[in-house]
Amino acid sequence: MNNKIFRKLFFLILLFSIVSCNNVKLEKPNIILILADDLGWSDLSFMGSTYYETPNIDKLSKSGMTFYNGYASSSNCAPSRATLFTGKYNTEHGIYSVKNPILGYGSERGNIKTRKIIPIKTKSNLDLDFFTIPEMLKKVGYKNGHFGKWHLGSVGFYPENSGFDLNIGGNEYGGPGGYFSPYIHPGIDNGPKGEYLTDRIGDEVVNFIENNRYSNFFAFVSFFSVHTPIQSKEDYIKKYSNKVSNEFHNRADYAAMIQSLDENIGKILDKINTLNLSKNTLIIFTSDNGGIRSISNQYPLRAGKGSYYEGGIKVPLIFSWEGRIEAGTKSYERVSNIDFYPTIKEIVGFNDNLDLDGENLNPVFNGKNLNKREIYFHFPVYLEPYNVHKDNGKDPLFRTRPGSVVIKNNWKLHHYFEDNVFELYNLSDDISESTNLADINDDKKTELLHNLDNWRNKKNAPIPDKLNPFYNQKYVDSLLFLINNNLISGKVNANEAR
Repeated sequence: MNNKIFRKLFFLILLFSIVSCNNVKLEKPNIILILADDLGWSDLSFMGSTYYETPNIDKLSKSGMTFYNGYASSSNCAPSRATLFTGKYNTEHGIYSVKNPILGYGSERGNIKTRKIIPIKTKSNLDLDFFTIPEMLKKVGYKNGHFGKWHLGSVGFYPENSGFDLNIGGNEYGGPGGYFSPYIHPGIDNGPKGEYLTDRIGDEVVNFIENNRYSNFFAFVSFFSVHTPIQSKEDYIKKYSNKVSNEFHNRADYAAMIQSLDENIGKILDKINTLNLSKNTLIIFTSDNGGIRSISNQYPLRAGKGSYYEGGIKVPLIFSWEGRIEAGTKSYERVSNIDFYPTIKEIVGFNDNLDLDGENLNPVFNGKNLNKREIYFHFPVYLEPYNVHKDNGKDPLFRTRPGSVVIKNNWKLHHYFEDNVFELYNLSDDISESTNLADINDDKKTELLHNLDNWRNKKNAPIPDKLNPFYNQKYVDSLLFLINNNLISGKVNANEAR
């Protein structure tokens, strides 16, 4: 064989090897999981808002499957994120609420005189014994990047301790402190003066995609936006100040934050398209919990972040994967971010048996219905109000009180522990949860309570039952009198919307 023929043969073998390697790579998609912070169910134009503008997220919705009954697993950030990463209910990981030992809040939120029982203690660190989504993906060859908010532990429990190769901005801090450089957040290096944090995170993600274009990558894009403080670009604020609003969506600075969020999601989508990675990239978009009602009313949903009414837990949710998930499809299955782990596990072909609590959503992508299932929420702690006049939560003193919730088909049961109180709603007829049917539909209440009790027993769910000796009914009555007569200011939560 002469050298010319040998060189041609060598080139063909090399080309075949490259194509073969690429084909192996195509068996597993890149994964981009975009998690907005405190973005409400109706805070997008494709979800019906005529005030907020989200053309890029709208485009993402049209490219894949939109879930109109998507839920966060908890109504505030830390427990929702812990469940997302572990595929386990919060009864397993023990993170029930945001805990900050420096500022002194955790399970015992709100005035001690207004809490009838002593809540269960919450953890703040995600135990390293949990085998997280990024750790699973690393086992099958993924390069993992974390961008933005973590809020699942202090030093020793950062993203790099739970499977991420790159961590930008992830630590124990739940909010950014401010959105313009120089940054207050200690996990983010300063950029040019006046740089906007949402833009910075978008740029970091684009660089990560570029640098890992030839290997499988997982990008967890955890924007701080639209978490407080509500800060945005002045020219965007001016734009929305001159736009027609309505009684539900009307804050120009919040609308401006949403525009920046959308632009940076568009930046990521454009990069995927430019690199011809669309057919090999699964994109998931959602929010960690519901929106803050006094900032953006989620009508027709009741309440907002921190509540277990629909406004606190129902969130936007999109799955998009060109060629694998039919474009422009809609699903009304009731699903949760607890379902992400088993869904991703099947997609990447991870064969080890894992004890996960969620459901695999791949059958839904193929037009099938899930088997009958229930979604559970357990919140054995207190969460004080954000705005006593606007929250529309359990009562003016708390966005929620200790309790559990089960959703089964179109029925939803709330069980509060203080006085063994029940609320039952038919969500198909009453999405606003305005008419409590617990006293007139005892059969359905009994059925759902049976499901809830079985689940709590199976999960060994802690239920608070010790009375708080500092509870003062006279103090509660006087406080409610002041609130009901508008003699007290609306916003009483000094820690913003944590």
